[in-house]
Amino acid sequence: MSRIESLAEYLRVQGRRKLDRVEVRDGGRNARAALALLDAAAYTEALGDDDPLVTVLMEAGCFGPHGFNDFEPDDQIARIIRSWEAGEPWELLMAIRFALQGSLN
Repeated sequence: MSRIESLAEYLRVQGRRKLDRVEVRDGGRNARAALALLDAAAYTEALGDDDPLVTVLMEAGCFGPHGFNDFEPDDQIARIIRSWEAGEPWELLMAIRFALQGSLN
């Protein structure tokens, strides 16, 4: 599995988790979040492994110490993904990238 495929799969899994969540009076928040994450997963699959986001993710260790493992975000990135409710897919990816670039400096 490529790095992009691994990232997309992570986003897809998080989207499915949101679909499975049942909360009284959530006002459709989980459904919106699930759709946003599934949309981001589909968008991510269209990127190449040479996308600059992949480089930032690798430098941050999101693919393991040598960059060859599946996508495993740190707590900060996992929180960004879990809290994502709406927006364009590229906005989520940019939020991840900016958070990582800030932590790498």
